[in-house]
Amino acid sequence: MDSWIINKVAGAVIAALLVAFGTGTLAEILVGHGDAAKKAKPGYALPMTAVAPSGAAGPAPAAFKFAEIAPMLKTASAENGQAAFAPCRACHTVDKGGKSLVGPNLYGVVGRDVASSASFPRYSAAFKGQKGPWTFEKLATFINNPRGAIPGNQMAFAGIKSNADLADLLVYLRSLSDTPAPLPN
Repeated sequence: MDSWIINKVAGAVIAALLVAFGTGTLAEILVGHGDAAKKAKPGYALPMTAVAPSGAAGPAPAAFKFAEIAPMLKTASAENGQAAFAPCRACHTVDKGGKSLVGPNLYGVVGRDVASSASFPRYSAAFKGQKGPWTFEKLATFINNPRGAIPGNQMAFAGIKSNADLADLLVYLRSLSDTPAPLPN
């Protein structure tokens, strides 16, 4: 048997398989029959363990209270605050007269009006709608939960939940000024 006949036989076998398997698939595509659940939600459902209902939802996260942080500011460490600021450096600078990055320069932020940095023109509408200065309380509330404090802002940061880290960060931000704001009583 020569190679020409072997090629013809192999081609015929492959064509027969293609017709056999392809016809069913083509018919399903054209007619649209099949499992409706597969079409409604393609993909693989991950196995999940069911949680037994207990009648009561789990404990709600504690609401943020600036009153717990205010007394900590007197003993907070600006050095530790500088370390807590490390993740913020990806988007913010703190040098006097420094350029803005993804977010505004934060030199002199304590006491400055919200959304008022002249070097940062890209404030979101959510920030532009805020009035008044960045007080320690307003900064603490925002840094603790940026999305909750100013809904609709574009800051992609989950927040700092530790009161000690938050107090240290506030004292560090306070130190970034020619005339640091007085600490709250």
